[in-house]
Amino acid sequence: MNVAETEALKQQLLATNTEFAALAQEHHQYEERLSELAELHYPSDEEQMEEATLKKKKLFLKDQMEAMMRQYKEQGQVAGR
Repeated sequence: MNVAETEALKQQLLATNTEFAALAQEHHQYEERLSELAELHYPSDEEQMEEATLKKKKLFLKDQMEAMMRQYKEQGQVAGR
């Protein structure tokens, strides 16, 4: 699957699959918070722990989203088919 097909499938799932959309929204929220934490010059121990935890959660969500995309691809439910 090339980049355009992957993006098309992602957009299709965002529009049609509430579970995928919820995962994407949560992933985006983690990304925003990680950006805030990255801007801190001297993060506290708690903020450093939060950053590490959010990175793990964000990666877990990405893995779930990719698994869903792979499942849809295997089922032939790719946009434009």
